[in-house]
Amino acid sequence: MSFTRFFHLISYLQYPLMLLALYYAIHPYLGGLDAIKDNFELVLTDINKMLVWMGLSISFSTLQDTTRTQNELSRKIWEDPKKGRRMIILIIISIAIILAYGIFGYFISDNAMLQEVSFGAIVLGIGIVGMLKAASEMYENHRRDRVA
Repeated sequence: MSFTRFFHLISYLQYPLMLLALYYAIHPYLGGLDAIKDNFELVLTDINKMLVWMGLSISFSTLQDTTRTQNELSRKIWEDPKKGRRMIILIIISIAIILAYGIFGYFISDNAMLQEVSFGAIVLGIGIVGMLKAASEMYENHRRDRVA
């Protein structure tokens, strides 16, 4: 088995990790709205855990084979040079916003609620940095103006 195939198979761990993130996204609502009002700190803890699991999931998704597109929407984006460039710019802007929030909240702010969610934001931002690398490879591998 080649390394590319091995890492592509490992990339499927993104799905159970994203399910964990989904669990933490809905967990605060399982106790009803009164539970959310009564214990907002636990809600922030769940949001932080959701962000951490999302970041890990996105990190695993970047291990997929970038020489193949995963679906029709992905193919349409990465084959078109303008759409691909816009997507990469959108990813860069997302990274900047998420990491700026996370770094500010974790290292600069004294607000305990902001600090609670900041670690998860940093992990998510790092995961999206990996996605940026995979997206740039997809862009280079699938652009119509470069395919021979």
